[in-house]
Amino acid sequence: MSHKIEILKGALILSDAHFSPTRPELFPLIESIYTEKIQVPQLILMGDIFDALFGAIAHTYLNNQKMIEMLQSISKKIAVIYLEGNHDFNLKTLFPHMQIFPIAKQPVSCHYKNKKILLAHGDFAGPIGYRMYTAVIRNPFVLPLLKIIDFVTHHAILNYVYAHLAKKEDCNEFRGFHAFIAKRIENSYSCDYFIEGHYHQNKQIKFEKFTYINLGAFACNQRYFTVKSLDDKELLEEKSFSKG
Repeated sequence: MSHKIEILKGALILSDAHFSPTRPELFPLIESIYTEKIQVPQLILMGDIFDALFGAIAHTYLNNQKMIEMLQSISKKIAVIYLEGNHDFNLKTLFPHMQIFPIAKQPVSCHYKNKKILLAHGDFAGPIGYRMYTAVIRNPFVLPLLKIIDFVTHHAILNYVYAHLAKKEDCNEFRGFHAFIAKRIENSYSCDYFIEGHYHQNKQIKFEKFTYINLGAFACNQRYFTVKSLDDKELLEEKSFSKG
């Protein structure tokens, strides 16, 4: 976590857009940044931006090609930070101009003026079985095998994944969320703010040592956030994108 990353005032932060052909709502926002209709100094992508984008599996590029191209172009103009999620990983070759942080390097330590901020997608400290699973599917020696299986089965596994994800409800309330987060990270980190996605709760919790922010999912009501001045009461301002 020894990264010297500065978060800029006005930076746009979004998480869990789960972009796909059945959930295209992110496209006009990224297009607005691409065409500079919306101008921001920095773009911070907090994982699960795509519903399925795996760096070694070319078939996952097909439905995402235009979005990939726009993000590549944006990253040549402004600083883009991308924290890989559990739906999008092994992305360095796709986005060579971005700062890419895989799950193994999260939380990412940043600073905003004199405040220390930790950023994470949110699935870095799951149960041991889940961590083993995520380590396996991201393993560079396993991925070529998965690529062969995908080709031989005519994308049967990916098609099943797409169908499952299309039915998934991303906007449910996580009951007992405060207690869950307290047990998971409250006594594990030293910072001023801990910001993550993954859980889609759009909630802020003030612990004794830091303020925890769980971002609302863009997939739910097209929420995104911008970094405000520290003179304001809250660090992040919530916005909702409408292409109209």
